[in-house]
Amino acid sequence: MDINIRDHIINNFKGDNYDQLRSAIEESIAEGDEVTLPGMGVFLELIWEGADQEMKNKMLDIIKKTVEEKTKNNSQESN
Repeated sequence: MDINIRDHIINNFKGDNYDQLRSAIEESIAEGDEVTLPGMGVFLELIWEGADQEMKNKMLDIIKKTVEEKTKNNSQESN
């Protein structure tokens, strides 16, 4: 049996409206459950594919700054 995770995830949200998509994303983040990470990865892939270069640069800036902040905070907590 060949399962395409991307297609499965995309089909799970087929027909969802903005509120349903937002709710799924926010619940996934709030729960912090690693089971949802593949779905979030598919969403990021869809966003990336649909973004122009300016939006991609903006996303990269956000990711870089957030990673730096989180790793800085984690370092301070372990001291």
